[in-house]
Amino acid sequence: MGNQKTVIKVGTSTLTYDNGKVNYRRIESLCKVLADLQNSGEDIMLVSSGAVGVGMGKTGLSKRPSEIKKKQALAAIGQCELMYMYDKIFGEYNHSVAQILLTADAVETETKRQNINNTIDELLLMGIIPIINENDTVATDELEGNNFGDNDMLSAIVSHITGADRLIILTDIDGLYDSNPRQNENAKKIDVVTKINKTILDMAAGTGSNRGTGGMITKLQAADYATKRGIEVHVMNGNNPKQIYDIFEGKTPGTKFLKRDV
Repeated sequence: MGNQKTVIKVGTSTLTYDNGKVNYRRIESLCKVLADLQNSGEDIMLVSSGAVGVGMGKTGLSKRPSEIKKKQALAAIGQCELMYMYDKIFGEYNHSVAQILLTADAVETETKRQNINNTIDELLLMGIIPIINENDTVATDELEGNNFGDNDMLSAIVSHITGADRLIILTDIDGLYDSNPRQNENAKKIDVVTKINKTILDMAAGTGSNRGTGGMITKLQAADYATKRGIEVHVMNGNNPKQIYDIFEGKTPGTKFLKRDV
């Protein structure tokens, strides 16, 4: 049996402050945890959003623009900064990273999916952490809000393509609640979901932060896709990346979606 594979998806709301500037403390903590997990023998893949958000911070914009071409330009600026940051911080823990930018048409056929898997497999064999993002500079689907949904679905597709054992989605709330925790102080977190049905989907009301494009609904869609393909999914708060360790110790810091028999 080979190493266990884990895909970690991190969203814009985890990587940046409310004003759009980069949250270095959190990114450093995340990179340290992932480098440590890789050292322990886990194969780690990181699906990272944030190019537009980081581009906003770099250019001093506080509000996400509505024009697609402006978002594409910000993605181009931000992607460089994002990879520079990951390269530098992972480098401090003696880990190298590789950038993989995907578009929806890159995963539409079995041959293309196999090509992606071959590349990622080779990187993992070399001990390198692949960092995957949607190519927002050429693909406008996500920017228009109708494709990978702030990379939630992309992370599920990557998990499936690579035969990952688990997918961990970091977000800005603690997991799935029975009602909106931002509006109802009595909302209760659901620790384990055995099957995603209409009742569960109805709980995912509301959208994400002003810097990302996803919300809890896109996370549930991603969890549904992955669990149906035999992958365990966790949705948890990314505020304290050290809580990722809890998952590997059998705890549920967020909401755990059980994999379905395939």
